Amino acid sequence: MATELKGPASYFPSIEKKYGRPIAEWKEAIRARPLSKHMELVNWLKSEHGVGHGHANALVAHTLAEDAGK
Repeated sequence: MATELKGPASYFPSIEKKYGRPIAEWKEAIRARPLSKHMELVNWLKSEHGVGHGHANALVAHTLAEDAGK
């Protein structure tokens, strides 16, 4: 039985399908940026990579939450 994704991760299958990059690559790119604020990172994904607002928000939220848990 497949696990249902919840929260920001629920966007991951459509992000991978639409932009053709695995989530791990997006997270790596986000972590490599010198930016640290949520909306700075969202705006960077939107302007530099053409990612939609909802998808950018989900990627950033999930990545920052993951990093905060470390």
